[in-house]
Amino acid sequence: MTVRLSVLDQSPVGEGFTHSDALRASVELAERADALGFTRYWVAEHHHSPGFAGTAPEILAGTLLSRTRRMRIGTGGVLLPRYEPLKVAEVFSVLASLHPGRVDLGLGRAGGPAARFPQQVQEVSRLLGLGGGQGGGAGSLPPLPPLVSAAEIPPRLWLLGAGTRSAALAGELGTSFAFAHFLAPDPGVVALEGYRQGLAASAWGPQKGVLAVRVVTADTQERADGLALSLLLWRSRKDLGQDRPLPSVDAARRHRWSTAEAERAAVNSQALVTGTPERVREELERLATAHGVDELVINTLTHDPADRVRSYELLAQAFDLSGQEAPEADRAPAAA
Repeated sequence: MTVRLSVLDQSPVGEGFTHSDALRASVELAERADALGFTRYWVAEHHHSPGFAGTAPEILAGTLLSRTRRMRIGTGGVLLPRYEPLKVAEVFSVLASLHPGRVDLGLGRAGGPAARFPQQVQEVSRLLGLGGGQGGGAGSLPPLPPLVSAAEIPPRLWLLGAGTRSAALAGELGTSFAFAHFLAPDPGVVALEGYRQGLAASAWGPQKGVLAVRVVTADTQERADGLALSLLLWRSRKDLGQDRPLPSVDAARRHRWSTAEAERAAVNSQALVTGTPERVREELERLATAHGVDELVINTLTHDPADRVRSYELLAQAFDLSGQEAPEADRAPAAA
């Protein structure tokens, strides 16, 4: 099967680097990913985190749209409970007007009280001129007129989730859906099946959804093992309440692991695909088949930005991305 690859960038901060360094590294990685043949590039939203620099994905997405040529650029995602739907719709309508056919708006449920999340998603959709969802159904809310400034080609609307609730809502509303395997791998198959069943029941048309997977690869198994160790130490510490920048490979190898850290690493390793490019491609193709998707959104965290760039370069080579063409729904219109 042909598997397309995309990028989920959380703008990781390594020990000894600054948040400014991390944001500049995101811009450089996006430029490289655009040349390598990745389909889309999403930036995340995190707050009060020493390990992640991306606090304003709409700002970073605008910068990346101006610095890339081919990829779709978007958010993975905007934490909608923190914001008014009108403001989100206006921001992304402007981006879509400036960069027609290249903007993805990914929405997440985290960040605040989520009781109104379904209604907020519907409001954003209507304001962007998408109707009740991506497919334009009536839904349960009264009609809202689109923005006066609505883009001719609106953003593609995505819901993001690590469980079944957002999947079911995406199916009901007809939006695209991405499952966060890197956060909670176990519900993925059920969530994506539920999403597709919801789409079929609502007659929104065929969509498969995509799977977001955490991956680290390198030129050698030894280097891949070191990068994975660094990532797992960072994640273990975070789980245990120590939110810190990513440690270097050398620091991770010198570290004396506590029992609690080792236990967390064993759990988190189940959601990490690592090794040489050949081994990683085999595992990623297996995951795509098991989940019924033909696109994987790759999330890679490393201490040194150069290792992250190299990991994506090796993936592009392993999957021969240079020879792939984006599906019709993801292509930007030809320049006049």
